[in-house]
Amino acid sequence: MVPEFDQALIISDLHLTPAYPYTAERFIEFCKNEARQVQALFIIGDLFEFWVGDDAHVSSPFTQSIAKEIHAVEASGVQVFFIAGNRDFMLGEQFTALAGWQVLEDPSLVRIGSQSWLLSHGDALCTADPAYQLFRSFTRVKLFQKIFMLIPTTVRKKLGDQLRKRATIKYQMRESFDPATASIKGNVTLEACAAITQRFHCAQLIHGHTHRPGVNVESAGGHAWTRWVLSDWDLDHPEMLPRANALLIQKQGITSVDLIAASSLR
Repeated sequence: MVPEFDQALIISDLHLTPAYPYTAERFIEFCKNEARQVQALFIIGDLFEFWVGDDAHVSSPFTQSIAKEIHAVEASGVQVFFIAGNRDFMLGEQFTALAGWQVLEDPSLVRIGSQSWLLSHGDALCTADPAYQLFRSFTRVKLFQKIFMLIPTTVRKKLGDQLRKRATIKYQMRESFDPATASIKGNVTLEACAAITQRFHCAQLIHGHTHRPGVNVESAGGHAWTRWVLSDWDLDHPEMLPRANALLIQKQGITSVDLIAASSLR
């Protein structure tokens, strides 16, 4: 059954970690304020900077605090949904029980404001990078995940920390990002977006992952659609402009909400 709401907020790519305290504080503030003003909240991937198994994370005070805030949003009467990203696809039943959210498949079709919207994290649409797509398909296999969980927790955490260090370099490169020269491998492809919107008979696609926020009106083979891209959240690198946004969908339409301007933190 397709979820249906009069209004909802959609966010992605928060990359929460104790190493980025301002971003985490903004999310907590968001849960106490903006998130409670709608009927539903959709978190469409990469809530955490990395996740190497529930056993490695759920007992930490940081994770507990994030789960507590999400559960409080649910308890306030707002339904919270989660679509896994490329960083947190290992989020499991333990965290789901703590957060109280509902897990959706990627992609998922939802109805908000009397319109249909197709939600995806976005990494599956980056089909110009076949090596990554092979890696993605392999790591989503349950058998692989079970084998991965046999690796000692300390080793898995070290792997995750390496991901975080690589991400810091990526953040530093963000300020010099030029769409004209950027590698297509890091972005979704027209062909993938055309295929997914046609398959679901939906001309409105929302995703994150690429950290290239904006609105794109696209077409291919006589088929047209509009693609909204969410920004990542980053308030912890003072050498760069902070950014965080959400998409607010109501019967009146869709609006990008600047969560930096709305924040009382800075």
